[in-house]
Order: sequence, then C-alpha cells, then structure tokens
Amino acid sequence: MSEELSIIQGSKEEQYQSLIPQIKALIGDEKDRIANLANFTAALKEAFQFFWVGFYFVQKEELVLGPFQGLIACTRIQKGKGVCGTSWEKNEVLIVDDVERFPGHIACSSITKSEVVVPLVKDGEVIAVLDVDSEELATFDAIDKQYLKELCDWLVTII
Repeated sequence: MSEELSIIQGSKEEQYQSLIPQIKALIGDEKDRIANLANFTAALKEAFQFFWVGFYFVQKEELVLGPFQGLIACTRIQKGKGVCGTSWEKNEVLIVDDVERFPGHIACSSITKSEVVVPLVKDGEVIAVLDVDSEELATFDAIDKQYLKELCDWLVTII
C-alpha cells in the first residue's frame, strides 16, 4: 500500500490514467468502506485540486453525507433535490457548468461554481453518489464523466 500520490503534469486524461492505478493501490486490500472512501476523496482532491469531493449515501428517501474532503457540507439531501438528489433520482451522471443556473440547486457553499455528480449503482440500485465541486465555472467535461464513472463502477465492487 502506498500513502503517497505521484501527481503528473499533463492533460486531464493523462492525469486520470495515472491516478486510477494509484487509487487502486492506495486502497489495496483494505476492507473498511469508510477508510477506502476517505482515501479516495483525498486522492481526487489532491490530484486535481478540486474544491470539494465527497460521497452521499442513500438512506431511505434521502442522501446522507459520507466521507469527504473540503469545507463543511450539507448533511442530508432529499431525492430529486439539487444536483446530487437529481443525479440519484435519474440514475445518471450530471455535469453542471454553472450551479446557479441549475433549477433547485442547493448551495451548501456559495464558493461552488460547477459540479459533477456520479451515482454509484449496485444491483441496479443507486447506493450513493460521488459529488465533486469546483470554484470555477465549467470545470467538468466528458473526460471527468468517463473516468469518475469508471472509478465509481470499480468502487461499488469493493464497498
């Protein structure tokens, strides 16, 4: 297990391609879900300098805050509310270039300008969402969607 990341300079795609095996090595054989998700969020935040990275877990009809890196966050989000709740309800990755223009956006932090949310799906059901926020407009694109989805699809096999 390695507790240090090798952050490369290069395109966003090259950064993800370098980071994915490092995250898998970091988590290694560890079985604790909270430890794994905490290190996962720390690795993403460190590698890309995202403003906020964290998980919300489905509990009944709401999302409940899980491991994260960043400022204090909303603790509970209703299904269909905000970007996270909408991603959960629709079971789809949402990329929002300007959160102020997203209908029903929940402003956990006024600093957040753009966001990507990726549902974690196990046995056909959304069990959690990964939420990544940026301080800049239009930070996220198809590359983030592809690699964050790949990472989340892998995560559901180990948590």
